[in-house]
Formats: sequence, C-alpha cells, structure tokens
Amino acid sequence: MTRWTLPPEQIPSAWFNIVPHLTTPPQPPLHPGTREPVGPDDLAPLFPMSLIEQEVSTEPWIDVPGEVLDILKLWRPTPLVRATRLEKALGTPARIYFKDESVSPSGSHKTNTAVAQAFYNAREGTGRLTTETGAGQWGTALAFASAQFDLELKVYMVRASYEQKPYRRVAIETWGGAVVPSPVDEPDQPGSLGSAISDAVRDCVGRDDTHYALGSLLNHVLLHQTVIGLEAKEQLAVAGERLPDVVVAPCGGGSNLGGIAFPFVPDPDVRLLAVEPLSCPTLTQGRYDYDFGDTAGLTPLMPMYTLGHDFVPPSIHAGGLRYHGDSPLVSSLVKDGRMEAVAYPQGKVFEAAVQFARAEGKIPAPECSHAIAATIDEALAAKETGEEKVILFNYSGHGFLDLAAYDDYNNGRLTDEMG
Repeated sequence: MTRWTLPPEQIPSAWFNIVPHLTTPPQPPLHPGTREPVGPDDLAPLFPMSLIEQEVSTEPWIDVPGEVLDILKLWRPTPLVRATRLEKALGTPARIYFKDESVSPSGSHKTNTAVAQAFYNAREGTGRLTTETGAGQWGTALAFASAQFDLELKVYMVRASYEQKPYRRVAIETWGGAVVPSPVDEPDQPGSLGSAISDAVRDCVGRDDTHYALGSLLNHVLLHQTVIGLEAKEQLAVAGERLPDVVVAPCGGGSNLGGIAFPFVPDPDVRLLAVEPLSCPTLTQGRYDYDFGDTAGLTPLMPMYTLGHDFVPPSIHAGGLRYHGDSPLVSSLVKDGRMEAVAYPQGKVFEAAVQFARAEGKIPAPECSHAIAATIDEALAAKETGEEKVILFNYSGHGFLDLAAYDDYNNGRLTDEMG
C-alpha cells in the first residue's frame, strides 16, 4: 500500500500549540508607534478577539469549532502518500512520504487557516475582510472561505504574481473576491508581500466593517495548520512506520512548515528542515531582530529573522516564498537550533519538480518544489550512507496554475539570476 487516508471523523478536533514546547518563551510584538509591547486593544482594529486570544495563548491544545470542522471535512484528512516511484528513480534506501495538501478546494494548505479565520470573523459580526497574497494561493483560499461565511473580500496581490498568474485572480473572482495589483500607488513596482500587507492594512483600518486576515507568519495562522502534522503522525502509525528522521517543508512566512513540523517538535530525534529560495534567504542569511511585517511600517514589529522590511525580492516564480521575514515561532526554533534551514536556487528547484512530476505524476507548485529539492538531496545522502531514512515532506500545493513557470523552465527561459 502506498496511500493512507483516515475517515472524516478522525480529523484532529484540537490544534497543537507549539508555544509551551519552546526553549525560549516568545517575545511580544511591539507597537509600531511607541515600540512598547502590543496589547489586545492594539490588535482589535485588525483581528477578532478570538484570534487575538489564540495569538497569545500558552494552552497546549485549542479546540477546533464544529463549524470549522464541518468545512474542513470536505477534504480532510488529506492523504499520506509514499513516493515509491521517486525512491526507485533515485535508487535510495530512504522511505519518502508526503502529505498531500493539494486536495483542498483551493489547491493548497492555505485553506486550513482561511476557513478558521473566516469563521471567527463572521461569528464576531465582521462583514468584510482585506488581505494580501503573493502567488495567489492565500487569496484563493480566503476567497473560498469567505464564500462559505458570506463575507466580502478585497485581495491585494503582489503585482509580479498578478501579471504572471492571471488564473489565480480568476479563481478569487469566481469565489466572489475582488483583487487588485499591489503596490496600488506604484504601478511600476513588481511588489512584495510586505507592500501588499501595507495596502491591505491601510484599507482595513480605514473602515469600521473590515478586519484583516493574514495567510502566514502569525502564531494563530500556524496553529490552524497543525492539523497537517497531527494527521501525518497518525497516518505514519497506521502505515506501520516509525517517526520520520527528518520533516521537510518550504518556508516563506512559515505556515505550511509550522503545520507539518510543529507536532514533531516534542520528538527530539526528528530533524526539522525549512527550505527557502536563495533569492529570498531569510532564515539562512537574514538577521534575527525586531522588524515590521510590512513595507510601510504599519504593522507591529515582530522578533524574527528578516532581510529588512524594505527588501524587494526578485520576481521568482515561487511567489508564496517571496517574504522578507519569517514566523516568530519558526525563527525561535531556528535560533535555538531545533530547526535547520537551507536555501536553493530556482533552477535546481524546478529540476526537482520535473523529476518528481515524471516519477510520481503530480505537478507541484514552485513553493512546494523547494521541499522536493531538499527531500531528493536527503534521499541521495541516505543512498551514499546506505541508511534507511524516513523522510516526510509537505506537498503543500499543486502547480496547475503555475504552468507558465514550467513553460519557462522547459524552454530554457528560467534563469538563476532571478533566484
């Protein structure tokens, strides 16, 4: 057997909170004006109180509301798949497993937190949301979730991706969202997630009927994603497999990485590996410091690895990984040595993606392909040593709306100068 699923009633009923398991207690975000620690009242214009409570919670488990479970059950639990054909192609003794998050309605892991955030906003009476999106996965996920709870949605999409990936815009509009390119006041700029966040926050604070939703970075977002790792642990046991030697995931802001890796943090023998683009090497080349989450300096300052909030990354195809900072929780794990990080150039990432597609039949998103590149390297290292390593990676999304990037790669137009 190469594919393990769980029945819908075995979907995790509580999210796993990493905070009690951190070596170093989290430092508070700071107010952009006063540089003092922010309180709930400071965040109230942006988020519903239930999400603010989750942001600062130290409870080990947080219950998933029934209304959220009902929607997650449309596609969860997601399959755990053993990549036997890739193992054979590599000639490795390693056993490679991936968690297939591409089966969600929007095609990626982002839908897990989108449903939760839309629910909490609707429950507190918010009628409209604003958000940013890089490659468009988060925008499409939130558009789907907003439709489930009858919320109006305005999406500010990084201009480079808005132009490279028109079908993400079409998906957002089909689910009822409105989408504009960002930065709105600099039409000649390719944009960045930081500037798109600035646009979305400006829109939000200017209206009483609006809250802001973020697709990565913040504690409550990564919390909602832990259903991935919790299911994977259970499925590995059902498969008769031991705990992984290494858990691998791409990292932009940290949501899919945290989702699969956090439930394994208490297991000391499991290595955790974050994979980022060489063109935006936050964890591997950034500095650990307080920095703004956005370009304009409107958001609280967070303790994280950062390339500087004014960093504008090249227009690489892995748009979801083009972010100057990283989740404070992920940053804390890397800083304390519990998690490792590596960076890959764009060409090597697409080479791995094509190898995976030809072996396993699935075309991965460019973001997801970073994890595949690292997984292949881990499997080849196991081949050298003869170790029967168990490797688990997060297949965070499909690449059917990224085919222009594959067209560039297949026809030799993809350069590593872009990353």
